[in-house]
Amino acid sequence: MSDQERARYYLVSGDALPEVFIRVTQARELLDTGQAQTVAEAAERVGISRSAYYKYKNAVMPFQSVGAGRIVTFQIMLRHQMGVLSEVLGIFAGTGANILTINQGIPTNGAAPVTVTADTADMEITTETLLSRLEGTEGVISATVVAG
Repeated sequence: MSDQERARYYLVSGDALPEVFIRVTQARELLDTGQAQTVAEAAERVGISRSAYYKYKNAVMPFQSVGAGRIVTFQIMLRHQMGVLSEVLGIFAGTGANILTINQGIPTNGAAPVTVTADTADMEITTETLLSRLEGTEGVISATVVAG
């Protein structure tokens, strides 16, 4: 494939884009979140034609969608005592992380492994700071990142 045939990408400020590009991304978000059931409905709600949507739907997307967020999986070992998991989930919620999955093992010898996968794209702190907060929580034995 020659250089001229390869797709080229540009990072452009949203206020420099034609309005139709912004509206296409809004329509896509309505569809992705289930707020609109059909392309026709989404296009009508944002004020564009269906043909404009189809023409640009794969050509324009918000910058944060390029990486689709940052998915990180944490392995946390908790003491088997009431309220510890709730405290841990509260820490995640307070940072802006979006928890995607939680898997807790059965406690053995007074401890239970918990795996939490979260989208950290909107987190207000670093992953390292989150780990420090988790490890500083009473009842948390250890916290590590296992993927991401």
